[in-house]
Amino acid sequence: MKIIHEKCEPKAAENRDLPYTAYLIEYNVEGKPTYDIVMGDSQVELFDIYYDKYKKDLVGLKQTEGRMRPNLYNQGAVPPKRKKRKKPSATPPEEPRN
Repeated sequence: MKIIHEKCEPKAAENRDLPYTAYLIEYNVEGKPTYDIVMGDSQVELFDIYYDKYKKDLVGLKQTEGRMRPNLYNQGAVPPKRKKRKKPSATPPEEPRN
């Protein structure tokens, strides 16, 4: 499980740049509704974690409007790997024998 936004507004779940496996979790803290956007392997996993944490204060979870593949979410541009050059040998090459 990965928390994307903690204690955020529910409007943040409308962002289409989120992964499609992200869910908006609603729970109550001291009587006030609170929202998290989390990403996990399954909806059951997320429910279990939040139910264990908040018990009866858990209101529900709803899938976000995300359209991005989870493996591409939050990846920066990976710089290309440089090829290593072979260093010249320290010993001079041998001369051919006659």
